[in-house]
Amino acid sequence: MSPADAAPLLSRPEWPLLVALAVGLLIGLERERRKGEGASRSPAGLRTFALVGLLGGVAALIGNTGLILVAGSFVAIGALTAYALGDRKDPGLTGEVALVVTYVLGVLAQTRPAVALEAGVVVAALLAFRVQLHRFVRERITDQELLDALTLAIAAIVILPLLPNRAIDPFGLLNPFTLWRLAVVAMALNFLGYVAQRLLGGRYGLLVAGLAGGLVSSTAAVAAMGARSKDQPDLAAASAAGAVASMIGSLGYLAAIIGAVSPRLVVILAAPLGFSTVLMFIYAGLLVHRTPKPITKPEAVGRAFNGGAVLLFVALVGGFSLASELLIRWLAAPGALIGTAVMGLADAHAASVSMATLLAGGRLAVAAAALGVVLTLTTNMAVKIPTAFIAGSRSYGWHVTIGVGLLLAGLWLGGLLAALTGATALDWVGPAH
Repeated sequence: MSPADAAPLLSRPEWPLLVALAVGLLIGLERERRKGEGASRSPAGLRTFALVGLLGGVAALIGNTGLILVAGSFVAIGALTAYALGDRKDPGLTGEVALVVTYVLGVLAQTRPAVALEAGVVVAALLAFRVQLHRFVRERITDQELLDALTLAIAAIVILPLLPNRAIDPFGLLNPFTLWRLAVVAMALNFLGYVAQRLLGGRYGLLVAGLAGGLVSSTAAVAAMGARSKDQPDLAAASAAGAVASMIGSLGYLAAIIGAVSPRLVVILAAPLGFSTVLMFIYAGLLVHRTPKPITKPEAVGRAFNGGAVLLFVALVGGFSLASELLIRWLAAPGALIGTAVMGLADAHAASVSMATLLAGGRLAVAAAALGVVLTLTTNMAVKIPTAFIAGSRSYGWHVTIGVGLLLAGLWLGGLLAALTGATALDWVGPAH
């Protein structure tokens, strides 16, 4: 049947009633399987849910608001009465609430049948996966992880929309909405990395741990992997793979947060970051291949993200942006490049985002901002070489040194290629508007 042939059928007044009945049958089918036997059984099963869904559809079809409310009250009172008089070991109200929801969806089916049907499927799924959901919440999620998830939701859904989307400083650089959006992006990426580390294990556990660590601090990840290489020398190559993965994670994180401020700059940096990432992926794969035996999954315990570190990162972005602005006023564009290269020794992400902020505000040309990011990454990655030798074994240090060399080679060759070929449609030397 073609959509044109189905249109008259879907427009018939019987269609919403069929949807209301279908919703009741779908939810009732799941409830019937859990109804139980004897005195402790639930009073509502397949037929009851089907009739309640149909009741909602008929009440809505008549169109009398009073009738809809009276019928709904009857269903709610009946459900509560059955619960109060029942002799069941399960104190939950899920079945009774599902009965009321079925009535509401039956009413909704009269005006929004597709939405009612979709919601009915979701309700039935929630009821059917009861055991799995309970096990997941009670056994797989820690209290701290739940708090972190709620913190992320509050930051993104509650706080972010309330912030003013305009600059509040004399230089026009500090936008509360943009800065907090960076905080949300940082928390979300760290949370995703943490979840991946919890779910994936086996041979690629250190890779996942390194990738997740790079979202927070690749330098810290390099040091942590180095300590493992000293404790377990046979895992030097695998630990180095984790360190290389942390640099990959750091580059991806950098692209995401720069894109949140200046998508134009991300397009310019696509070739340098892309070349570096490909080379690092290949090298990390070779290091994992050299690992003589499977690696057990590293434990991912603690917090999904560090709120204090995220706020510090946002503060550094704001501070670096203001410092770069002052250097521009003092030394013009070269001042910002010198400043961001030095700042990259401490935090490549914050220093790079300050370049994106200056570009978005029209204070730097695209080429200057892109060069600033490349210089920042160069100084920041160079710090990882002595870190690797100090924290890890000699073999680990050389593995990391090769990885840093490949990253910088890809970074500068990609940047040179983009500059020479005009790889984007953007004006390489013009100011951003």
